[in-house]
Amino acid sequence: MKNKIYFKTKYSSPIGKLTLVCDDKESLAGLWIEGQKYFGCSIDAEIIENNSLETFKKAKSWLDRYFMGRKPEISELSLAPIGNNFRQQVWQILCKIPYGKTVTYGEIARIIAKENGKEKMSAQAVGNAVGHNPISIIIPCHRVVGANGSLTGYAGGIETKIKLLKHEQTDISHFFIPKTKQKL
Repeated sequence: MKNKIYFKTKYSSPIGKLTLVCDDKESLAGLWIEGQKYFGCSIDAEIIENNSLETFKKAKSWLDRYFMGRKPEISELSLAPIGNNFRQQVWQILCKIPYGKTVTYGEIARIIAKENGKEKMSAQAVGNAVGHNPISIIIPCHRVVGANGSLTGYAGGIETKIKLLKHEQTDISHFFIPKTKQKL
């Protein structure tokens, strides 16, 4: 069996350097903020730099428009995030969160439970899937917040999450950054 090859390119954004990765079918498989947690963890194959692919041109155009304050549709891009069925289900829900809006991990857990005919689903499991979203910004995991209003759980960092929410003109006045445990 032939090993799958992936391609990558870089994009300079207002929140830092981004790495975009696509598969050999030219579907976007990754978009990571430099230094983010789980950077590239879903790609277990050779990644070759190629700045001229049409997929990257479309993704960069999407990002240009996004950072100019427009609201490009996710459906404009061919996406192929790598993850199990549960994660795929969570990421599909993330794609439905409108610009300027937020949902909680618990709300997503209730949707997943209902879709799967279960009484309930773990918000913590949802948080894990959200945190491992391999296509940041485009699959808008930054729009997920804690039930108590905490701005938590963004692999790209809380400050980046805040920048993205403010960029989308989300009212974040009722949110807070959780205090981390201090080492003594």
